[in-house]
Amino acid sequence: MSTKFIIGTAFIAFIVTVMALPIYIQAMRQRKVGQEQREEGPQSHKAKTGTPTMGAIIFVPAVFIATLIGTGISRGSVSTMWLLLLTFLGYAFIGFWDDFVKVREKRNLGLTAKQKLMGQLLIGVLFYVVYLINGYSESLNVPFTEITIQLPYIYGLFIIFWLVGFSNATNLTDGLDGLLAGLATFSFAAFGIIAYVQHNLAVLYFCMAVIGGLIGFFLFNRNPAKVFMGDTGSLALGGAMAAVSILLKIEWLMLLIGFVYVAETLSVMMQVTYFKLTHGKRIFRMTPIHHHFELGGWSENKTVVVFWCVGLLCSVAAVLMEVL
Repeated sequence: MSTKFIIGTAFIAFIVTVMALPIYIQAMRQRKVGQEQREEGPQSHKAKTGTPTMGAIIFVPAVFIATLIGTGISRGSVSTMWLLLLTFLGYAFIGFWDDFVKVREKRNLGLTAKQKLMGQLLIGVLFYVVYLINGYSESLNVPFTEITIQLPYIYGLFIIFWLVGFSNATNLTDGLDGLLAGLATFSFAAFGIIAYVQHNLAVLYFCMAVIGGLIGFFLFNRNPAKVFMGDTGSLALGGAMAAVSILLKIEWLMLLIGFVYVAETLSVMMQVTYFKLTHGKRIFRMTPIHHHFELGGWSENKTVVVFWCVGLLCSVAAVLMEVL
C-alpha cells in the first residue's frame, strides 16, 4: 500500500476540482443561474440569493476519476469500488435532478418529498441487490463486543434505511458556507484511516478521492461562498458515507462519526413533532439546529467552526474506538 498513491488519489481529485470549478462558477454567473433562499430562512441568508449552486457536478466526476485511477493502481476490490461509485453517482443524480428543478423554476423547492424519497429508496434497493450478488455479509456487529448477528433480508431493510437516512441527514446539514464540506472531510478521513487499518484499498482510495475533491471545493465554498454544492453533493456524500460504513462493517460507529448529521436530523424531527402536538409551539428558534444558534446570536463563522470541532472530535473518538 503505497503512501504516494494514497496521497496522489486525493491530489488528482483536488486538482481537477480546483481547475474546473472557477470555469463553472463563471459560466453560472454569466447565465445568472443561482440558489434561491428559503423565505422562512434567516434574514442574513437573503444576500446569498443568486450564488451559483450545483457545484458538486465538478467534484463528483473528480472523485469518480481519482477513485478509478487509485483503485486500479492499487489493485483493490473492483466490486467494492463500483458499489461505492454507483451509490455516490446515484445519489448525486437524484440531487442534481432536484437542484435542476429549483434552478429552472427559480424556487427553493425542487422535487416533491415523495419523488425524492422514491429515488433514494431505489438507489438503496440497487445497492442491496449488488451487495448480495457480490457475496457481502448480511451481518451486523454488536457495538463494543465481538458478537456478529446474521440478519438475512432484515439487513437489507437496514441498508436501505441507512442510505436514505444519512443522505437526508447530510442534506439537512448543508445550510451554512463550508459546513458540510468541512464535516464531510473529517468523516471521510476517519473512514479512510479505518479502511487503511483494515487493508480495504477500494474504500481507502475512494475516501481519499472524496477528501481531495472536498478540499478543492472548500476553497470556493468557504464564507462568503462563491458556490454551493447543492443537493447534488449533499445527497451523494451522505449516501456514500452510509455505504462506506456498511462495507467496513462499522455501521453503528457511523452514528458517532456522523453525530452532527444525526443531531441536525433529530432537531428537525423534534421541531416538527412538537409543533404539531402543541399546535404551533417550537423547541428551537429554527431548524436544522445550526439555524437555532445563528438566531441566538452566533455568527455564521462561529457556528460552522463549533460544529466542525464537534465533528472532528467525534471522528477522532470513532477512529480510536475502532483502531485501539
